[in-house]
Amino acid sequence: MTLKNATFSLLLAFSASVSAQEVAQVQATPQPEIKRSYLDSIKSTFVYDNMAACVDSLWMKELTNLELFDNLSNDIKNIDLDKKVDYDEGWSTELFKKRLKEMDSKSPFNIEYNAGLENLTKNFLKNRKRSYERLMAISEYYFPIFEEALAKYNVPLEIKYLAIVESALNPKAVSRVGATGLWQFMYQTGKQYNLGIDSYVDERSDPLKASEAAAQYMANMYRIFGDWDLVLASYNSGPGNVAKAIRRSGGQQNFWNIRKHLPQETAGYVPAFLATMYIYEYHKEHGIVPNRALVKHFETDTVMVRQQISFKQLSDLLDIPVAQLQLLNPSYKMNVVPSYHDKAHYLRLPNDKMAIFTSNEEKIYAYVSHEASRRERPYSSVQSAVASKDSTKYNKDKDAEDGYVTKTKTHYHKVRRGDSLGEIANKYGVSITSIKKWNGLRKSVAPLGRNLRIVTRESVAVAPKKKSEPKTIETAVAETTKKPDTTTAIAQNAPQYYIVEKGDNLAAIARKFNTTPEQLQKWNNLSGNTVKLDSKLKISDLLNGQEEVAKNEEPQFKNEEYVVAKGDNLSTIAKKNGISLDQLKEWNNLEDNNVLIGAKLVVGKTEIKNDVASVEKPSKRDRMAEASKKAEEHYYVKKGDSLFSIAKKSGVSVSDIKRWNGISGNNLKPGMKLKING
Repeated sequence: MTLKNATFSLLLAFSASVSAQEVAQVQATPQPEIKRSYLDSIKSTFVYDNMAACVDSLWMKELTNLELFDNLSNDIKNIDLDKKVDYDEGWSTELFKKRLKEMDSKSPFNIEYNAGLENLTKNFLKNRKRSYERLMAISEYYFPIFEEALAKYNVPLEIKYLAIVESALNPKAVSRVGATGLWQFMYQTGKQYNLGIDSYVDERSDPLKASEAAAQYMANMYRIFGDWDLVLASYNSGPGNVAKAIRRSGGQQNFWNIRKHLPQETAGYVPAFLATMYIYEYHKEHGIVPNRALVKHFETDTVMVRQQISFKQLSDLLDIPVAQLQLLNPSYKMNVVPSYHDKAHYLRLPNDKMAIFTSNEEKIYAYVSHEASRRERPYSSVQSAVASKDSTKYNKDKDAEDGYVTKTKTHYHKVRRGDSLGEIANKYGVSITSIKKWNGLRKSVAPLGRNLRIVTRESVAVAPKKKSEPKTIETAVAETTKKPDTTTAIAQNAPQYYIVEKGDNLAAIARKFNTTPEQLQKWNNLSGNTVKLDSKLKISDLLNGQEEVAKNEEPQFKNEEYVVAKGDNLSTIAKKNGISLDQLKEWNNLEDNNVLIGAKLVVGKTEIKNDVASVEKPSKRDRMAEASKKAEEHYYVKKGDSLFSIAKKSGVSVSDIKRWNGISGNNLKPGMKLKING
């Protein structure tokens, strides 16, 4: 028994020591630190409120769809009220008359049966049933706003149906004559009712302010005409046209009696309003099932903006689509919330995003200020001119000091059945107006089969540019009219400098002074072939009191480079290329073990015999690394793939793939090209 206990104790002790060694090894394994952009560092400090998001993606598509506005506008303009419509799905003229009487008893409008109203109602039920299903979903957001404004000025609440006839409940709707917003105010009428209009803001598109202005207008017109039907007619054609129609009809003041003397569009305007009211009241009886979002209306709130901020910046910071910001803040024309010293402007956000904004307001404004400081300004002390076409090309992609640069990318989206401009704009984070401008579209309907051009601005992580220590210029500029002699042109006790002229590039300067581009890069701490106009380049150096110039007989070395891939760290890169970690850090002037994805590292040096190294073909290692990088950037979806399986294969998260490719759901189609490397 004693022997068994002793053996058991030894086994326990051995297993404990082994476990301790494994834990120590795991803890000792260096974890590579990933450098983040300024935006990521700001967002990492945000305080988040654990509230559920209140916006459904399908709901967003309906609210940003302009197709309904175009269809309803065409119907009202072109409808012939005297033309009979064949519609037999449970339709009864007697029942229709009875229902109109019931509506008339509850409304201040003169709702009476006539053949024209019946024909229009049957036309809507036959051809626009699906449109009304969608409109009833959208009205869940806007009708409470309308009813509050109408009740304030003692205007009949049924006027809310007028906004459907006017704009199909789209705050960005613009008519052929320039009427804008939910209530289709003309420019002068909007100014008359104190709706602000300038380069940044058009309050005709603001649901709250435009609804109040519309209620004021209705109340004023009722004081003139004393009849709500004529008020509706004057809203569409103006009080002057209604007054002329009354005179031409011999003083009659019933809409249906003066209708033939009104403009053609107005003649179908009031019937469309009454038909819409009927369909809303009796939609169940006609088999219309309203579309519903997961949430019946937005839970939103407003905050006063203290500094100008763009929708793109808000989208990046709060992870909210630009299309949703446009919907909640339709009065801002340029996708920018301005900040005026004499007038406050407000931003409307869903409650969950509002909690993030107010909890991190100072950090958000700090990011906006940082973005503004990076913008090029006139008469800047830093000259952006470059010496040649090659220099211009490299200057556009120069490394940013904070680890990322903003690039403009052009995408082409092929329109498929079921696509809408609102959905496409939401996918790429741009506005519908911009898509129409880039592709010369007049209507807000996505043309089936066409490739739409879409321009986006994206932040791309790059290796941070190292700041070189300033050097004191000790001698005058070298004479450049003649090719200097290497034995006499270089001063004995100081380095020599050359001022870059227009048309120069690094190779031409090297040939002029009988040296190599690599030597010029080394003497001037240059990481690429970019040189700026009027900058001073060192064209010689001293080593132990002697001239250090390039000579054909001296040994030259060519760098072998490696492109850092996802999951790499300095230890694994050094091991792959058969060099030590210290040597790798020395060749690349690295002070710590941090490395960025996509950065190029020197992993070897090959001796060459002449100065043509700058035009040699890439090494086999470079070609393999570049091919590997390109292959890893995209993935073509195969049958049976899912976002989870692709993410697992590629070593990334599902949310990253969705963000890089603008995917909102989880559905994939075979053949889709997915970006899997940011």
